[in-house]
Amino acid sequence: MSKRQVLTIAGSDSGGGAGIQADVKTFQERNVFGTSVITAVTAQNTLGVHGIYNVPLEGVRAQMDAVFSDLDIAALKTGMLVDESYITLIADELATHPDIPSVIDPVMVAKGGALLMKTEALKAMRDKLVPMATVVTPNIPEAEALAGMQIKTEEDMKKAATILRKKGSKNVLIKGGHMLDKTCARDYLLMEDQTERWYETPRIDTKDTHGTGCTFSACIAAELAKGKTVEQAVKIGKAYIQAAISQPIFVGNGHGPTNHWAYRESQQ
Repeated sequence: MSKRQVLTIAGSDSGGGAGIQADVKTFQERNVFGTSVITAVTAQNTLGVHGIYNVPLEGVRAQMDAVFSDLDIAALKTGMLVDESYITLIADELATHPDIPSVIDPVMVAKGGALLMKTEALKAMRDKLVPMATVVTPNIPEAEALAGMQIKTEEDMKKAATILRKKGSKNVLIKGGHMLDKTCARDYLLMEDQTERWYETPRIDTKDTHGTGCTFSACIAAELAKGKTVEQAVKIGKAYIQAAISQPIFVGNGHGPTNHWAYRESQQ
């Protein structure tokens, strides 16, 4: 029997810690076959983003046509999508595959602070792509932008998730890593049936968190492809990323990448 096949639609990270590279590494670790549609090539390392070179829209469309015409995609995720024209193109394509679970990671800002999504793309993300999500996975700044509100407390996280649910996303996972609690990181999941879940892990004192959002969402997509429920997929994703952060590999001189094989080794 063939392995489940998962697609990432995102940008390339030449430093290998985030984007397409992080997604495909995570897919491999979670025992699914990874495929990709590259929206942009970045000149990037642990010190920051030094250049962004968009793939022409016809190239993005051709990649999607090639993947969907031949491969049996069991789940997909999105990452860096450049601007509203790319978001619209991808939303139109995903609308033709409504049965494929989709994890929408609204990547807007790189770890070093560089803007990865032009500001005018926000409306397209909120109005066109978020409503198509099986799970949308914003961090606090991204959730603030999408929900149009400030998030200072856990009650605010719940309110923002409700707003995003009303915009159409079936399930909303707001990642709490940007909150001020120094002892733990708490993520909030609001599910399609209005069930709530909090996922709490000890906060790790480290600067090496490059690619955490990409990796987390890729793991969720991989688990959905294998038939896990959203709740199960997020639980595994949280454990996977916690292991990846807590067992550093010390790559580069800036915000280093996470350890993509740590979870596997912890299970052996």
